[in-house]
Amino acid sequence: MSLQVFRELVDRHAQAGIVPSAIPGVLISRMTGTGSPDESTTGTILAVVAQGTKRLSVGGTIHDYGPGQYLVASVDLPVSGQFTDATPELPALGFGLELRPEVVAELMLSPAAADFLRPARGAASPPAIAVGRASERLLDAVVRMLRLLDSPRDIPVLAPLVEREILWLVMSGEQGATVRQLGLADSSLSRVRHVVRWMRDHFAESLRVDELAQLARMSPSAFHRAFHSVTAMSPIQFQKSIRLQEARLRLLAQPGDVAGTAYAVGYESPSQFSREYRREFGMPPSKDTATFR
Repeated sequence: MSLQVFRELVDRHAQAGIVPSAIPGVLISRMTGTGSPDESTTGTILAVVAQGTKRLSVGGTIHDYGPGQYLVASVDLPVSGQFTDATPELPALGFGLELRPEVVAELMLSPAAADFLRPARGAASPPAIAVGRASERLLDAVVRMLRLLDSPRDIPVLAPLVEREILWLVMSGEQGATVRQLGLADSSLSRVRHVVRWMRDHFAESLRVDELAQLARMSPSAFHRAFHSVTAMSPIQFQKSIRLQEARLRLLAQPGDVAGTAYAVGYESPSQFSREYRREFGMPPSKDTATFR
């Protein structure tokens, strides 16, 4: 029953695309076509599907999730994604909630969280992206959050309470470890998140894994294992993906300047840049940009 109500509420309030709602941190989406895979970044988010099926690719891992399922992303990763069955008559509909580490950390301090297993020293990090089945209680909480859009005066008071309820239910569920580590300042996931932010700000610079390991306060071998466990990519693969996404955005703004873009994002050779661009996006830079424009 909650899934049907959830679908009706999203359908009533959603606009075209993925759009922030009047509730801080809440996004609602309506997609009316499949199109080609969209290159983007996840952000740290809980995404629940009301209608349609989405496929997300990160590194070499594919995640499919559909009605009544959710995806959580605890690290902002470069991904390729598309809805596989959206049409104007039957659009894909979804709900998103930005995951705030400070709220997760506050919930982790609750006495009720005492039975959550803390990750053992040296244990594998949970993946940054995971898919689960939304319980009836979780869907009910999402429905109550969406119903606040019909009562704007209640949003400042009630939305933070419902946000905490949604987070708590996800933290207590099958993919709870991925979300719980978001609130642990010294978890390996948090250390990888710190390095990921640094890499995003310095994507054009030369990369040395041992220096990244120092930034994460981990040994090189432990850092490499944790980084791959969290992101499903090696640090070199992650940097390449970020560089190519940035290059694509620059070429849309300045088409034709392939060599200048290659140097700007950190490549030493325009020919190597063009080869890797084609491998990533399926066509050379100039043709790909012309198609988008």
